[in-house]
Amino acid sequence: MEFDIHPLDLFIFVIYLCGMLAVGMYFAKRNKSNDEYYVGGRGMSAGHIGLSVVATDVGGGFSIGLGGLGFLMGLSGSWMLFTGLLGAWISSVILIPKVYKVARDHKFLTFPQALAHYYNPKVALVAGIISLIGYAGFSSSQILAGAKLASATFSSLGVKEAVLIMGLIAVIYTVIGGMKAVIYTDTVQWIILMVGLIGIGLPIAYYKIGGFEAIASSVPKEFLRLDNLSFVDFLNWLITILPIWFVGMTLYQRIYASKDQKTAVKAWRIAGLFEWPIMAFMGIALGLFARVAFDQGMFADLGYASSDGLDAELGLPLLLRNILPIGLMGLMMSAYFSAILSTADSCLMAASGNFVTDIYGYFNSREQGIRLSQWVTLIIGAAAILLATLMQDVLELMLYSYAFMVSGLLIPVLGMIFAKNPSPKAAIVAMIGGGGTTLALILSGIDLPFGLDENFFGILGSAILFLLVQKIDKQH
Repeated sequence: MEFDIHPLDLFIFVIYLCGMLAVGMYFAKRNKSNDEYYVGGRGMSAGHIGLSVVATDVGGGFSIGLGGLGFLMGLSGSWMLFTGLLGAWISSVILIPKVYKVARDHKFLTFPQALAHYYNPKVALVAGIISLIGYAGFSSSQILAGAKLASATFSSLGVKEAVLIMGLIAVIYTVIGGMKAVIYTDTVQWIILMVGLIGIGLPIAYYKIGGFEAIASSVPKEFLRLDNLSFVDFLNWLITILPIWFVGMTLYQRIYASKDQKTAVKAWRIAGLFEWPIMAFMGIALGLFARVAFDQGMFADLGYASSDGLDAELGLPLLLRNILPIGLMGLMMSAYFSAILSTADSCLMAASGNFVTDIYGYFNSREQGIRLSQWVTLIIGAAAILLATLMQDVLELMLYSYAFMVSGLLIPVLGMIFAKNPSPKAAIVAMIGGGGTTLALILSGIDLPFGLDENFFGILGSAILFLLVQKIDKQH
């Protein structure tokens, strides 16, 4: 296989991949139990947890998606990650105090175990199945999204080849290293991403396109304002992103991994600030620079002379491919793969934990050894790679499962937090009804009132069902 990148860039990238594997190998010998494998021994610091949280949450999808928003609408796209700041800070005040102490006392490993404590084991089983589907699918979608991005940036690297490279690296160090490997590699990956994009991408791109005068003369004026956004757009972002902070298995694992409650709260505050304004404006600015470069004809030699043939989310990688000198491209390639892998590895750990603890553990209450957890992580990872290589539309299908998870699980979690005696029946009906509503609306393709997202109606339906069944249950 021939690469269209300089050997020095390839060498830098290979060194990065080897470093990720080395971290996994280092922690492989230190994981003696599922407690260490899934929640890092419950002694992690706020800095590592916070960076791991934002690396997982923002990851490849948001970092690339932000570039697309900057390309399409300018600075107002930064409001998307403002919802991440809100989610982090609200959940640090409401969720963490509710779950941390009981998780520590009962040695929880997964998110559904918290639901089992406040409802019953059947609720946890249903939640575990939903979460497993969502995260197993999302792992596959992250690998495929990253592979498509890499193949677009490096034309001689095919999608399937990129899937195998990214997938195998992510699966191997996750399987052998567990949560500590994931958190420490997330920290390194996030530093690589930030240094790569802020320290390299931004200044070089700003210089290459001609500075502020070129930007102001090229893009529409509203691109440089923060009000180029409708209320409905912001609401759709809010109801899609904020619930993740309450139902994300990856986030619960990091709450449990914190050495104490104050550490978890501090980590969530750190993560929120990194999401907005730091990551938000960095990603949007790079996307905006890509739009200027496109208008200047910088991508014409790459086959993108017309906007009709350019996906907005490819603007940023095409910009970096065009402007970066030898050596720096290798760093940027590592930065992009870091963004993808930091989400994929966490999703693999979440899906594995759901199966071993919440599903298999429901039918077999004996304490499971670490080898079973590693084998399950390997099998889920292999399935995710296989799906990503065989199905070009897996990204869309897997995002459906993620939407099903978010809209189905939010209301039962809020019931766990606020209701005095929440009904298990209400929780199960709300999970299936809310998630099913969102999935049905997505598949139907109908135009929804006021341009609202399908999640809005799924969450609303889930809330109505929960309150109705809760009331009926209390009367009996």
